[in-house]
Amino acid sequence: MINKNISQAKQPASPYVAETPWLDPKAKPFIQIKGLSKQFDDFTAVNNISLDIYKGELFTILGGSGCGKSTLLRMLAGFEMPSAGQIIIDDVDMSGVPAYDRPINMMFQSYAVFPHMTVAQNVAYGLKKERVAKLEITRRVSEMLELVQLSDLAKRKPQQLSGGERQRVALARALIKQPKVLLLDEPLAALDKKLREQTQFELMNLQYQLGITFVVVTHDQEEAMTLSTRVAVMDQGQFVQTGTPTQVYESPKNRFVADFFGTINLFDATVISCQPNEGTASYDIKAKLDKTGTMVKAVGESLLSPASTITIGVRPEKIGISHERPEGDNLTIAKGVVEDLAYYGNRSIYRVRSESGRVIQVSAQNYQRSEQLSLEWDDQVYLSWDSSCNVVLTE
Repeated sequence: MINKNISQAKQPASPYVAETPWLDPKAKPFIQIKGLSKQFDDFTAVNNISLDIYKGELFTILGGSGCGKSTLLRMLAGFEMPSAGQIIIDDVDMSGVPAYDRPINMMFQSYAVFPHMTVAQNVAYGLKKERVAKLEITRRVSEMLELVQLSDLAKRKPQQLSGGERQRVALARALIKQPKVLLLDEPLAALDKKLREQTQFELMNLQYQLGITFVVVTHDQEEAMTLSTRVAVMDQGQFVQTGTPTQVYESPKNRFVADFFGTINLFDATVISCQPNEGTASYDIKAKLDKTGTMVKAVGESLLSPASTITIGVRPEKIGISHERPEGDNLTIAKGVVEDLAYYGNRSIYRVRSESGRVIQVSAQNYQRSEQLSLEWDDQVYLSWDSSCNVVLTE
């Protein structure tokens, strides 16, 4: 793993990026996207988006296929020209600046390493094209291979490497030219699950060491949550919500974000009352779930009228599951039958059909070591969650 010391101890704040520069009105964005659009004949791939990214961020653009994220990345790289709007990087307007003159490098999903070259030759390729002095190339290649833990493999060809090693070759080749911005298009998609998880931490540590601004495009929600300082969720050519992974996961803006960014149970409900929460900018909401009439409490960010319709969201890991009925004043409780279950070792996923007929998904941590499942198919169970776990969605 790259830079083991960083993963073993808490490090001081990066010198390249404040902890939350996006909250500082005096902080200056490193990348500014202003009113950017891209039209292909009668199809709008990117629709009038604006975004600020700060120096040293590891920023992720997350979305499904066809949402416009790859088109946006290609416009940042200079491979596509915008139909409207501006891209400004380090105070320089990129309008009319060709891809080869931008302070950007890009790592492609396929890695695109040259099969006839050794690892060292692959990494050195960009410097040779720029006619950098031979001794300087040797020095910089040696430093980069050491950084990505490939020094012992310098003379190997790509076909002699694992998927993770080829990924690091591509990363080293992209970084050796010391770009101000590195664009990564689905950088871990070709790796298996275990290697992908390991490489996520390696990528984070490497970005921390170099302080280069990374912009990652992915459709993988877990990858976005693991990697990002901030994430922008994209749909139909527009940003739906931008924030830290915690903000987007715990406080989704609408049903689309809640459902796309992780797994969530969604309940239609009717507002009974909505009162200001004294001393805060939030509101205490009481609502009745449709179908069951179950009363729930929640905290919302806006004043809602009685009888208005909302959606209550609850993440699966917030829900407790047991044979016995739990006790608690602020608990929402539902009774049901285990219809499906999946054992993942560290946790189990249960799909419980409640008495109302709807299916509720629960994620339960397996705290104790046992070869026997504590809950089985067709067991009658109680589900419960605290009112603080309810997410109020009005869109």
